[in-house]
Amino acid sequence: MNRRRCFIGLAMFAGVGSARAQMPARRLGALLVEPSQVKILESILKDKGWKLGGDLKIEYRLTRGDTDLSQKYARELVALQPDVLFAVSNTSMAALHAEHSDIPIVFAMVSNSVEMHYVVSFARPGGKATGFTPFEPSLGGKWVSIVKELAPNIEHIGIVYNPEPGNNSSAFRGAINDVASKVGITSIETPSGDSSDIDRLIRSFKGKPNSGLIFLPDAITYAQRVQIAALVTQCRLPAIYPFRAFCEAGGLISYGVKIEKIIAAGASYVDRILRGANPAELPVQGPTEFELVINKQTAQQLGLQLSPALLARTDEVIE
Repeated sequence: MNRRRCFIGLAMFAGVGSARAQMPARRLGALLVEPSQVKILESILKDKGWKLGGDLKIEYRLTRGDTDLSQKYARELVALQPDVLFAVSNTSMAALHAEHSDIPIVFAMVSNSVEMHYVVSFARPGGKATGFTPFEPSLGGKWVSIVKELAPNIEHIGIVYNPEPGNNSSAFRGAINDVASKVGITSIETPSGDSSDIDRLIRSFKGKPNSGLIFLPDAITYAQRVQIAALVTQCRLPAIYPFRAFCEAGGLISYGVKIEKIIAAGASYVDRILRGANPAELPVQGPTEFELVINKQTAQQLGLQLSPALLARTDEVIE
């Protein structure tokens, strides 16, 4: 009798193991900007114990910041009905939010999430979305101060971003306007229409005395950073960017977060929700550290002097 009970117990245990092995894989839909973000996401999820292609299957769509593609890919991902959606950039999040899906969304590199009605508040998101924001609106004023310090003669500023829906430029405009009026900036121009206006705005400042540019965080300018940095230098304009990758591509100066850390943090939230966490109870988190990067060669090309005070605050000088 005891041997029979043991046999039955072993059979039941084997049955449980078999049932677990046959559980369907979890599914993630990721709306990203470029391939480098795929590597970050996959690295974190592997570290969390997921077997990609096994117990976790990921559907990727890469937008390069294009608004129309973002909307098209958002519809495709929602139609697949994954367990979680992951949005990197304002454009990606706006496109997924517009689908009015009940699928949980984790966002990264998204600003102004309360005002855009993605969440109720940072502390208590209250719905199906949560994530990580890389900026505070006050950074707009910081960008003005830095570019003015680097090029004291600046009187005219162009604020560069994709003007199409979902890019949340208003989050920074108030701080930019406040500081600009205090430091002698007499005019501020912004793009209008669609993303093609970005190039026109940059070129319009060429040859205009005492002019400079501030680039707001935006997926399409980030995706085109190499071409944009070359055009800005060709137009001989001092410009400040929100990410170090612009300086690595030849841009003059940047002040902002490390994108890799924000995306990695977002991936950790994806892991938690896949394992049962409620996004409504995961607080939206803001940035905790920023880095100042200067491209010394570009400064020399533009004939700009780097003051000892500015260099002392700089985290990295790219030679």
